[in-house]
Formats: sequence, structure tokens, C-alpha cells
Amino acid sequence: MTNTMRKWGYRHVILVTVWALYVINFLDRMCVLTFLPYIQKDLHLTVVQSGWLASIFFFGYACAQFISGPLADRIGPRKTMTFAIWVFTVVTGLTGFVRSFWQFFVLRLGLALGEGQHFAPALRMVANWFPREEKARATGFFSTSWTVAYVVSPILATQLAATFFGGAWRPVFFLLSIPGAVGIFCLYKFAHDSPKVMFEKGKVSKEEYELITASVPTGKSGAEKRYSSKLFLTDAYFYLYSVGMFFYMMINWGLNVWLTTFLVRQHGFSIKTMGFYASMPFVAAYVANLIGGWVADKFIGKARFLTALCFLAVVPSFLLIGHAAKGQTGLLLLGLGLQGFFFNMPYAVVYSFPALRYPKEVVGRIIGFSNGFAQFGGFLSPVVAGYLVVERVDKSYYFGNVFLFWSILAVGAVLAFGLSKESPIEDVSKYELEEIPQVQTAIAK
Repeated sequence: MTNTMRKWGYRHVILVTVWALYVINFLDRMCVLTFLPYIQKDLHLTVVQSGWLASIFFFGYACAQFISGPLADRIGPRKTMTFAIWVFTVVTGLTGFVRSFWQFFVLRLGLALGEGQHFAPALRMVANWFPREEKARATGFFSTSWTVAYVVSPILATQLAATFFGGAWRPVFFLLSIPGAVGIFCLYKFAHDSPKVMFEKGKVSKEEYELITASVPTGKSGAEKRYSSKLFLTDAYFYLYSVGMFFYMMINWGLNVWLTTFLVRQHGFSIKTMGFYASMPFVAAYVANLIGGWVADKFIGKARFLTALCFLAVVPSFLLIGHAAKGQTGLLLLGLGLQGFFFNMPYAVVYSFPALRYPKEVVGRIIGFSNGFAQFGGFLSPVVAGYLVVERVDKSYYFGNVFLFWSILAVGAVLAFGLSKESPIEDVSKYELEEIPQVQTAIAK
């Protein structure tokens, strides 16, 4: 790595801004999942209804992915993210007023349609601003946004509710409207889609601009190239990658939806204690994300093997968590920590795959399509888990079957990612379309 690549530049300001915005995104959605066992009690929901409320979010989230990717490529990441933040901020505030299953159902769908517009443009922004040699590291840092939110959300939400609102969960959602408004201001103050525009404004040095654009192919006139979607739709590795992501999201969102309920209903933790235990996997995940990004940049073309090994290691950690008896807090913490580390270490690898294998001009579409398909896994997993949970005579729950189900999915991810390929497609010229006129190259200039 050269000194130039290590040097702080405006691309890092962009990265920190995008990172902070996604922390806000995850704070909103994770607070719902943190309070799910208490919302279930207040609204008199069955375990199956709770599973459906969790799953409908991912159905809407998946549908939104197919829109957000092409939208980010067409109108730019900043405009797409602005719309997303406005929607999920308003819906989060309204969540504090929910009184019935169907009201909650509609709001969950609305939250999904807002938050689903955020992910693809965020990664497209990273793809716009970072050279190939730094993409995985930048993606690794970006991926710590949700691990930080995972750590902070359960603790913040439960402590606010317990300390200031007498255990009530509704006021917490009113407070969560504030960060969204601040995020929109920061997006327009510090971020822009185009390094060229910021170079012309004097925010980006010539040295940094040349570093960013050195690995970006351009047309004969110097304008940004355009590519047909056939570039990735005819690539078998795109589908293998998408299947791996499907398994990944099934595990990810199934676990995140049910973890707090598992801790409260199987292990009997109080609202304060549950928040700290629920954050444990994501403390380990923060470190794992950074290590994964470094490894991906260090071993470009071979990092998929790391991904496969990590998913293999997830299997025993899931079995440990699922079978830890009530009161065996040491074993439970060990399992949560191991699962959080190995499950999250591959994040930087899998989410940098589109930017490593394909030209940046199609990254938004690829992420939109692959992540949209994957989020249908997020839709299925909470519902399936809801039917696998065993309700005991004393009204406690047993999740052993659920963790076994997630272990099987992890084996599927081992195969899909282990057979994938992240090296660049050799000949992309046959998929080129007519060049965009140079005056239109800088999006939203």
C-alpha cells in the first residue's frame, strides 16, 4: 500500500458521512426488534403474528432494493438516500402511536420501503469515491455502521426506556425522529455523488482525484461509460453470489428479529440485562468487519475462501447458543461472541464483490438486484423461525430448532460463497452502450 493510499482525503469525509447515515438507518429498525417482546405483550400478539410483522418488513425491503439500485445509477446516490431518510424518519416517529396488529403491519411495510432505498445508493457512493485497491477496506469500514448500530441500539433503547420512561417503549420512537433530520442536513452539507464536482470546487486535491479515477474506465471522450445489464445477468457468478446472499440474509435477519425474544423468553433476562446481551454479538462483529476488510484488500481474488471458512465456524456457535441452558450465561456469552465474530467477518468481502468484479457504472443495479433477492430470505426466515419456536407449558420459549435451521443455512452459504469469484470480468467492452455526454457525467452537478 502506498503512502498516497493511506493519506486522509475528502473520500474519507464521504465515507464517514455515509457511515453515520447508515447508523441512523439501523438505529430505527433495530429499536423495533429490540422492543419486539414488549410490543408483542402490549398489542397482545401471538408468536406467529410477531414473526409476520418482522417478515413483512423484509418483503417491502426486498421490493425496494429493485428500485433503489437502478435509481441510484440514474439520479445519483445522494438524491436516492435523501428520499429514503425522509421516509424512514417519519415512519419511525409514527411507530410510537401504534395500537394494533394491522397498524403495526402498515408501518413496518412503510419503514421497509423507506430504508430499502438506502443501501444500494450508499454502496454506489463508496464505489464512486474509492479506487479499486481501497474498495474492500472502505466497504469494511462502512459495514461497521450496522455493527455499531447493533451494539448501540439494544443498550440505548432499553436504557432510555428503563431510565427515563418507566420501561415504556413508545417515547423512544419519538426521540428517534431527531437523528434522521440531522442526517439529511449532513448529507447535503458534506456529500456529493461526483469526485469531479468536488475537485472543481476545491474540496478534492489533484493527487486524490487522480488516485480515485486511475482505476475507473472512461470512454473515448473522457465521459463515463455505460453498460448493459447483460454484463452481470449473463455471468453465472452473479447468481451464485446472489444465492449466497440469500442464505446470508436469512440467517442475519432471522437472528436479529428473534434474538431479544430468545433472551427474554428462553433465558428470562430483564429489559436492562437483555440489552447488554443482545449487543454482545455486535461488539465482536465490529472488530470482525475491520479485519475482514483488511483481509479482502490483502488477498483480492482469494477472500471467498475466508468467507466459506467463517460460515463453517458459525455452525458450532449457533448450536452452542441454541442449547445453552437457562443460567449458563458464560456459555451463552461465548456462543454469542463467536457467532458475532465469524458471521460478520465476511461482510466486507461479500459486499465489495460487485465493486471488485464489475464496473462501477453497474454497481447500483447489481446491489439492488442481488440484495433485493437476498432480502426475500430476510422475509422468509422470521416466519419460518416463528413456526419452529416451541412454546412450553410455562409460556417460555425454546429456540433449539431455530438455531439448527440457521446452522443448515450456514452450510448452504459455505458452498455458495466458496464457489464464487470476485476477480474482474476480463472483457466488458462488448456490453458497452453509447457514452453519456460529458456535460451529464457529473450526476446532479
